[in-house]
Amino acid sequence: MRERAPGRATVGIKDVAREAAVSVGTVSNVLNQPDRVSGPTRRHVQQVIARLGYVRSEYARQLRAGHSRIVSLLVLDMGNPFFVDLARGAERAAREAGLGVMVCNSAQSPAVEAEYLSMFAEQRVRGALITPADPSGATLRDFRRHGIPYVVVDRVAGDEPGCSVAVDDVAGGALALRHLVDAGHRSIAYVSGPPQLKQVQDRREGAHKALAEAGLPATHLYELPTDRLDVAAGRDAGARLLGLAHRPTAVFCANDLLALGVLQSLYAAGVRVPDDMSLIGYDDIEFASAATVPLTSVRQPAVTLGATAARLLLEETGEEASVHRHQHVVLKPELVVRGSCKVLG
Repeated sequence: MRERAPGRATVGIKDVAREAAVSVGTVSNVLNQPDRVSGPTRRHVQQVIARLGYVRSEYARQLRAGHSRIVSLLVLDMGNPFFVDLARGAERAAREAGLGVMVCNSAQSPAVEAEYLSMFAEQRVRGALITPADPSGATLRDFRRHGIPYVVVDRVAGDEPGCSVAVDDVAGGALALRHLVDAGHRSIAYVSGPPQLKQVQDRREGAHKALAEAGLPATHLYELPTDRLDVAAGRDAGARLLGLAHRPTAVFCANDLLALGVLQSLYAAGVRVPDDMSLIGYDDIEFASAATVPLTSVRQPAVTLGATAARLLLEETGEEASVHRHQHVVLKPELVVRGSCKVLG
């Protein structure tokens, strides 16, 4: 075995070819088109690659191909287990296609979203999966100019010139309110999260739809907006809820983290769930069933959501891209009933 020159930092493809006594083209074929190389030669070159510790240059490959093998995923909040499950589904689908996923967190900030989208363009990612934080759509319009395919995730986007995958949040909001109305509740709070988020708006719309179907006025739903969708914001909303002159008998929260925060505030104040107040969350994260009072929640198929979005992006950027047609996939939510809701007598 030949020794590398002193100070040589990395092993290159020419070093592998020299050591294996084959051409650079043969090494390239072993790496990229192994079926074109005979079995004995392929195994010999692979042994040399392993012995020398050669690692291919993704940057060089990217320059030749014009894009990377990385799919970017930009979500609203990686502190929310819903987005962790979504990322798991996307990563699984991408790995099956030999690609990696770079996960980024906008923290619900349009400014941070714009910075990440600019970075995706600079890195020439294969494509992007984006849960938008900017309600105006300006950051997506800017990103579109770079010609990088993207899929809008967790939001119905029929007006976008690309694919989208979402859960029907209007139907989900209706499921939650219908359950409470059917249980006899007529005074209900909606802990909604940031009002500008489309998901929050759609869940509110669904809640009002269920009220209207029951012949109840919109005033039967009292909204408590929050600036975040986390447990701390839920605790704050719970404190405001406890301060109301006329407390509702039930609470619907825009996600499970808010609901868990509300539950903590109610528990600390001695308000029993569901005996004194019923509570419904949204997403059905793992912690929902493990809460002190198992939480009734509207389940979103997060893993399926992420996997479906990734597959649509792979179709658009793969060998069949010329026949790809944009799709807007809407998945159905499901109400999971547990112990946090009570039927009024």
